Amino acid sequence: MTTSVPVARPATATTWGGDPYARALVSGRGPLFLRREDGWLLPLEVERWCAPPDAADRTMLRRCRGPVLDIGCGPGRLVAAVAGYGVPVLGLDVSPAAVARTKGAGGAVLCRSVFDRLPAEGRWGTALLADGNIGIGGDPHTLLARVRELLAPGGRLLAEAAPHEVDERVTVRVEDAHGRQGRDFPWARLGPLALRAAARATGWSVAEEWSTSGRRFAALVSVR
Repeated sequence: MTTSVPVARPATATTWGGDPYARALVSGRGPLFLRREDGWLLPLEVERWCAPPDAADRTMLRRCRGPVLDIGCGPGRLVAAVAGYGVPVLGLDVSPAAVARTKGAGGAVLCRSVFDRLPAEGRWGTALLADGNIGIGGDPHTLLARVRELLAPGGRLLAEAAPHEVDERVTVRVEDAHGRQGRDFPWARLGPLALRAAARATGWSVAEEWSTSGRRFAALVSVR
Protein backbone atom coordinates (compact mmCIF):
# COMPACT_ATOMS: atom_id res chain seq x y z
CA MET A 1 0.00 0.00 0.00
CA THR A 2 1.37 3.39 -0.98
CA THR A 3 0.68 6.52 1.02
CA SER A 4 -0.85 9.32 -1.04
CA VAL A 5 1.46 12.19 -1.83
CA PRO A 6 0.07 15.53 -0.55
CA VAL A 7 -0.68 17.96 -3.35
CA ALA A 8 0.70 21.47 -3.02
CA ARG A 9 -1.27 23.81 -5.26
CA PRO A 10 0.70 26.36 -7.29
CA ALA A 11 0.72 29.73 -5.59
CA THR A 12 -0.65 31.56 -8.62
CA ALA A 13 -2.53 30.50 -11.71
CA THR A 14 -0.66 30.75 -14.98
CA THR A 15 -1.81 30.58 -18.58
CA TRP A 16 -0.38 29.65 -21.94
CA GLY A 17 0.50 33.27 -22.53
CA GLY A 18 -2.48 35.13 -23.86
CA ASP A 19 -2.81 36.57 -27.34
CA PRO A 20 -0.26 34.65 -29.46
CA TYR A 21 -1.76 31.33 -28.41
CA ALA A 22 -5.33 32.58 -28.75
CA ARG A 23 -4.66 33.98 -32.23
CA ALA A 24 -3.13 30.69 -33.35
CA LEU A 25 -6.11 28.69 -32.10
CA VAL A 26 -8.59 31.01 -33.79
CA SER A 27 -6.78 30.65 -37.12
CA GLY A 28 -5.84 27.01 -36.58
CA ARG A 29 -2.30 27.74 -37.79
CA GLY A 30 1.19 28.47 -36.51
CA PRO A 31 4.03 28.93 -36.42
CA LEU A 32 4.01 29.16 -32.65
CA PHE A 33 6.78 28.42 -30.18
CA LEU A 34 7.64 28.08 -26.52
CA ARG A 35 10.63 30.32 -25.82
CA ARG A 36 12.85 29.33 -22.94
CA GLU A 37 14.70 31.99 -20.92
CA ASP A 38 17.96 31.19 -22.72
CA GLY A 39 16.32 31.84 -26.11
CA TRP A 40 15.83 28.20 -27.15
CA LEU A 41 12.60 27.66 -29.08
CA LEU A 42 10.29 24.63 -29.03
CA PRO A 43 7.87 24.54 -32.02
CA LEU A 44 4.24 23.95 -31.07
CA GLU A 45 2.13 21.77 -33.35
CA VAL A 46 -0.90 24.05 -33.70
CA GLU A 47 -2.06 22.56 -37.00
CA ARG A 48 -2.01 19.03 -35.57
CA TRP A 49 -3.85 20.12 -32.43
CA CYS A 50 -6.57 21.76 -34.54
CA ALA A 51 -6.96 18.79 -36.91
CA PRO A 52 -8.86 15.55 -36.25
CA PRO A 53 -6.98 12.93 -34.21
CA ASP A 54 -4.13 11.26 -36.07
CA ALA A 55 -2.95 7.66 -35.88
CA ALA A 56 -0.84 8.31 -32.76
CA ASP A 57 -3.75 10.04 -31.02
CA ARG A 58 -5.95 7.06 -31.77
CA THR A 59 -3.60 4.77 -29.86
CA MET A 60 -4.49 6.81 -26.77
CA LEU A 61 -8.19 6.96 -27.60
CA ARG A 62 -8.42 3.17 -27.90
CA ARG A 63 -7.15 2.88 -24.32
CA CYS A 64 -9.71 5.28 -22.82
CA ARG A 65 -12.32 3.98 -20.38
CA GLY A 66 -15.00 6.42 -19.38
CA PRO A 67 -15.61 8.81 -17.98
CA VAL A 68 -12.60 10.62 -19.46
CA LEU A 69 -10.99 13.86 -18.29
CA ASP A 70 -8.75 15.58 -20.88
CA ILE A 71 -6.42 17.88 -18.94
CA GLY A 72 -5.19 20.79 -21.04
CA CYS A 73 -7.52 19.84 -23.88
CA GLY A 74 -6.51 22.72 -26.17
CA PRO A 75 -8.83 23.06 -29.17
CA GLY A 76 -10.59 19.84 -28.22
CA ARG A 77 -9.78 17.26 -30.86
CA LEU A 78 -9.53 14.43 -28.31
CA VAL A 79 -12.61 15.57 -26.42
CA ALA A 80 -14.67 15.57 -29.62
CA ALA A 81 -13.33 12.16 -30.64
CA VAL A 82 -14.07 10.51 -27.29
CA ALA A 83 -17.57 12.02 -27.28
CA GLY A 84 -18.04 10.64 -30.79
CA TYR A 85 -17.52 7.15 -29.38
CA GLY A 86 -20.39 7.75 -26.95
CA VAL A 87 -18.05 7.90 -23.94
CA PRO A 88 -18.61 10.61 -21.30
CA VAL A 89 -15.77 13.13 -21.50
CA LEU A 90 -14.87 16.55 -20.15
CA GLY A 91 -12.08 18.84 -21.31
CA LEU A 92 -10.19 21.30 -19.12
CA ASP A 93 -8.22 24.29 -20.32
CA VAL A 94 -7.24 27.66 -18.88
CA SER A 95 -7.33 29.33 -22.31
CA PRO A 96 -10.70 30.90 -23.22
CA ALA A 97 -9.80 30.51 -26.91
CA ALA A 98 -9.20 26.78 -26.43
CA VAL A 99 -12.45 26.42 -24.52
CA ALA A 100 -14.37 28.25 -27.25
CA ARG A 101 -12.90 26.06 -29.96
CA THR A 102 -13.68 22.88 -27.98
CA LYS A 103 -17.28 24.03 -27.50
CA GLY A 104 -17.46 24.77 -31.22
CA ALA A 105 -16.48 21.17 -31.90
CA GLY A 106 -19.34 20.00 -29.69
CA GLY A 107 -17.20 19.05 -26.70
CA ALA A 108 -18.02 19.51 -23.02
CA VAL A 109 -15.31 21.71 -21.49
CA LEU A 110 -14.54 23.90 -18.49
CA CYS A 111 -12.27 26.95 -18.44
CA ARG A 112 -10.49 25.79 -15.33
CA SER A 113 -7.13 24.62 -14.04
CA VAL A 114 -6.61 21.00 -13.06
CA PHE A 115 -5.67 22.37 -9.62
CA ASP A 116 -9.10 23.98 -9.16
CA ARG A 117 -12.07 22.16 -7.67
CA LEU A 118 -13.47 19.87 -10.39
CA PRO A 119 -16.62 17.84 -10.94
CA ALA A 120 -16.61 14.14 -10.00
CA GLU A 121 -13.26 14.19 -8.20
CA GLY A 122 -12.23 10.62 -7.43
CA ARG A 123 -14.60 9.16 -10.03
CA TRP A 124 -12.89 9.60 -13.41
CA GLY A 125 -12.01 6.42 -15.27
CA THR A 126 -9.25 7.87 -17.49
CA ALA A 127 -7.26 11.09 -17.45
CA LEU A 128 -5.33 12.33 -20.48
CA LEU A 129 -2.13 14.38 -20.48
CA ALA A 130 -1.38 14.57 -24.19
CA ASP A 131 0.81 16.92 -26.25
CA GLY A 132 3.35 17.64 -23.52
CA ASN A 133 0.78 18.47 -20.84
CA ILE A 134 2.80 16.57 -18.25
CA GLY A 135 4.50 19.99 -18.08
CA ILE A 136 1.45 21.84 -16.73
CA GLY A 137 2.42 23.91 -13.69
CA GLY A 138 6.13 23.23 -14.10
CA ASP A 139 6.13 20.51 -11.42
CA PRO A 140 5.26 17.02 -12.72
CA HIS A 141 5.27 15.49 -9.23
CA THR A 142 2.57 17.91 -8.05
CA LEU A 143 0.56 17.34 -11.22
CA LEU A 144 0.77 13.55 -11.00
CA ALA A 145 -0.28 13.62 -7.35
CA ARG A 146 -3.24 15.82 -8.25
CA VAL A 147 -4.36 13.47 -11.03
CA ARG A 148 -4.34 10.60 -8.54
CA GLU A 149 -6.94 12.51 -6.54
CA LEU A 150 -9.18 12.80 -9.58
CA LEU A 151 -9.25 9.18 -10.73
CA ALA A 152 -11.50 6.41 -9.48
CA PRO A 153 -9.86 3.29 -7.99
CA GLY A 154 -8.41 1.38 -10.92
CA GLY A 155 -8.47 4.48 -13.13
CA ARG A 156 -5.66 5.16 -15.56
CA LEU A 157 -3.63 8.14 -16.67
CA LEU A 158 -2.57 8.15 -20.32
CA ALA A 159 0.39 10.50 -20.56
CA GLU A 160 2.55 11.59 -23.46
CA ALA A 161 6.28 12.01 -22.84
CA ALA A 162 8.74 14.05 -24.85
CA PRO A 163 10.03 12.01 -27.81
CA HIS A 164 13.59 12.03 -26.46
CA GLU A 165 15.15 11.78 -23.02
CA VAL A 166 14.85 15.09 -21.18
CA ASP A 167 14.02 16.14 -17.63
CA GLU A 168 13.71 19.88 -17.15
CA ARG A 169 11.70 22.50 -15.27
CA VAL A 170 11.83 25.83 -17.04
CA THR A 171 10.21 29.22 -17.41
CA VAL A 172 8.80 29.79 -20.88
CA ARG A 173 6.55 32.10 -22.84
CA VAL A 174 4.54 31.62 -26.01
CA GLU A 175 5.90 33.46 -29.07
CA ASP A 176 4.64 33.70 -32.63
CA ALA A 177 6.51 34.21 -35.89
CA HIS A 178 6.22 37.99 -35.53
CA GLY A 179 7.94 38.00 -32.14
CA ARG A 180 4.74 38.70 -30.21
CA GLN A 181 5.01 37.09 -26.79
CA GLY A 182 2.78 36.11 -23.93
CA ARG A 183 3.74 36.26 -20.28
CA ASP A 184 6.14 33.92 -18.53
CA PHE A 185 4.88 30.71 -16.96
CA PRO A 186 6.47 27.55 -15.51
CA TRP A 187 6.68 24.45 -17.68
CA ALA A 188 8.34 21.04 -17.60
CA ARG A 189 9.41 18.44 -20.13
CA LEU A 190 9.88 14.76 -19.32
CA GLY A 191 11.17 12.06 -21.61
CA PRO A 192 10.12 8.43 -21.11
CA LEU A 193 12.66 7.64 -18.38
CA ALA A 194 11.92 10.82 -16.44
CA LEU A 195 8.17 10.26 -16.74
CA ARG A 196 8.57 6.73 -15.42
CA ALA A 197 10.63 7.95 -12.46
CA ALA A 198 8.20 10.76 -11.62
CA ALA A 199 5.27 8.36 -11.83
CA ARG A 200 6.82 5.85 -9.45
CA ALA A 201 7.78 8.63 -7.02
CA THR A 202 4.16 9.79 -6.81
CA GLY A 203 2.39 6.48 -6.34
CA TRP A 204 1.82 5.22 -9.87
CA SER A 205 2.76 1.97 -11.54
CA VAL A 206 3.62 1.92 -15.23
CA ALA A 207 1.16 -0.48 -16.84
CA GLU A 208 2.24 0.04 -20.44
CA GLU A 209 4.58 2.10 -22.60
CA TRP A 210 4.40 2.47 -26.37
CA SER A 211 5.60 4.64 -29.22
CA THR A 212 4.16 5.48 -32.61
CA SER A 213 4.83 8.09 -35.29
CA GLY A 214 7.75 9.44 -33.27
CA ARG A 215 5.61 10.01 -30.17
CA ARG A 216 6.02 8.29 -26.78
CA PHE A 217 3.23 7.35 -24.37
CA ALA A 218 2.67 5.63 -21.03
CA ALA A 219 -0.37 4.21 -19.26
CA LEU A 220 -0.14 4.71 -15.50
CA VAL A 221 -2.24 3.09 -12.80
CA SER A 222 -2.50 4.50 -9.30
CA VAL A 223 -1.09 2.28 -6.55
CA ARG A 224 -3.57 2.44 -3.68
